Amino acid sequence: MCRILLAGVLTVSAALASGNNYKNFDVAVYSRVYETRQMKDPAWLESHWEAISRNMKVDKIYLETHRDTVMVDQETLDQAKKFFAGKGVKVAGGITATINERNRFETFCYSDPAMRQKMKEIVEFTARNFDEIILDDFFFTDCKSDGEIQAKGDKSWTAYRLALMEEAGRNLVVNPAKAVNPKVRVIIKYPNWYDHFQYLGFNLEAEPKYFDKIYTGTETRDPAGNQHLQQYHGYSIVRYFENVKPGGNAGGWVDQGGAQIQGRYAEQIWLTLFAKAPEVTLFNIGSLYQPAAVPESQAAHIAGEVFAKVDGFLGDLGKPIGVKTYKPFHSSGEDFLPSYLGMIGIPMDIVPEFPVEAKTVLLTEQAKFDPDIVGKIKKQLAGGKDVVITSGLLKALQGKGLGDIVELEYTGQTVSTREFQGFRLGGANKAESDILVPEIRYATNDAWEIVSGLTSPTRTSGTPILLSARYSKGMLYVLTIPQALGDLYSYPAGVLRAIRDVLAKDMYVRLDAPSRVSLFVYDNDRFIVESFQENPVDARIVTDKRILKLRDVVSGAELSGEQSAGGTVFTTKLERASYRVFAAVK
Repeated sequence: MCRILLAGVLTVSAALASGNNYKNFDVAVYSRVYETRQMKDPAWLESHWEAISRNMKVDKIYLETHRDTVMVDQETLDQAKKFFAGKGVKVAGGITATINERNRFETFCYSDPAMRQKMKEIVEFTARNFDEIILDDFFFTDCKSDGEIQAKGDKSWTAYRLALMEEAGRNLVVNPAKAVNPKVRVIIKYPNWYDHFQYLGFNLEAEPKYFDKIYTGTETRDPAGNQHLQQYHGYSIVRYFENVKPGGNAGGWVDQGGAQIQGRYAEQIWLTLFAKAPEVTLFNIGSLYQPAAVPESQAAHIAGEVFAKVDGFLGDLGKPIGVKTYKPFHSSGEDFLPSYLGMIGIPMDIVPEFPVEAKTVLLTEQAKFDPDIVGKIKKQLAGGKDVVITSGLLKALQGKGLGDIVELEYTGQTVSTREFQGFRLGGANKAESDILVPEIRYATNDAWEIVSGLTSPTRTSGTPILLSARYSKGMLYVLTIPQALGDLYSYPAGVLRAIRDVLAKDMYVRLDAPSRVSLFVYDNDRFIVESFQENPVDARIVTDKRILKLRDVVSGAELSGEQSAGGTVFTTKLERASYRVFAAVK
């Protein structure tokens, strides 16, 4: 149980609570300032906590002190801290730096002296009360007041905001917090839209270096929502942030907002855990509580079942691995493409530094932000390694040195295709509807098509969907990305197989399955296959030949495979919103 320390005000040390209700992760609940203020009422607090804690185990609660210029008073905060300490629950603080969240997420203007002082006071108050503080994911600025416009001057909004928020993070948050409480750990939680961070001042290059920890927004909600984030994104963003600050990614954050598809809430939680997030925070205590005739929490019941099941096998899984894809800091282009590729069965691993050690590296349009990218590609190829670039990067590098490797032309024309051919595709490969793709021209025999998209009804013309060109000891591939990223899901089975065989050829396991079936791979011969399809689907799993049998880690059932030229093939059936966890039988 926590001890309560008296030092002018009650201070709760998060490190002293019992925790560890699950073997492989901790579970936290976030309380907005609105709910924290309601904790003044003991009956409200007891009923909410009873409804949640009877359905799942909770290690920590984040008590928010500020949001939308609303503050919690000290007396209420003391009462809440004492209550949770008595329950053996770790207690930490939270801050949301908004002026009016409902007004298009209105944030502070960090060049305004009065707002700067207010932010500093909020941080100091919170640090006096807690040894751990998390900033909810609004520590950015969308302010375009007259004063901010004047302060920006002739800089771009991106350059101005990146510098402004780096300074504000140091001088208004971290330094003031540690000045009043040297023991405090300050965590910055980042939202799910990482490809757009730089435009609003989130600085993934600078901030993780001086914040004690970072935190990951894995609330992907429905893919058809405003942000259009694909389900796999809830896994890949955790791994990306772990690569940004190795060992410093404190957890993943899930909410119920915008999740209309049945099962999405549970999916968000288990994907966060598949990525090995050390803690999962559920937002928020108010929405978790759903009073009925008998106070109950359906959301907590769902979460509790997920936590119990995943905790049973997560410790058997090694370190997550995937195809390395390089995202330079503050880069954009073909936004969130790795999540779409993850949805077609390619395990992804986004890294902020060029992965020279990778045998195969994927470079999307975002790699254009590295001024030395062509030289790095050449060095990789000269070392006998393979590089896959997307059509978006081809367009960006046209006339900028890529011609030294292979002379290709991104014509600027868009063509329509629904039928595909290639030496290894086999059978009919026809999409159900037309797919718009950029046209690429190449020199015959200097480059060669692995997959062609036929672009006329008479099958007399086409454009490469997957192209290869040798350079030195390595191979350069060009992957054509449809104009609408979601049309990747419309590629037929043979095309998807060919793409996976190039991108994931160095992995011990690959999928041969329809789109919207994902693969999560670990470095100890264990992996997970999950279906996001609406209907049941048969998934073929192809492993190295050394793997002859698989064991279902959850049920204990064994699968025998069939040997083929490409490896050992296993078949499994998956229902919608379901997954299977497999281990190689040694």
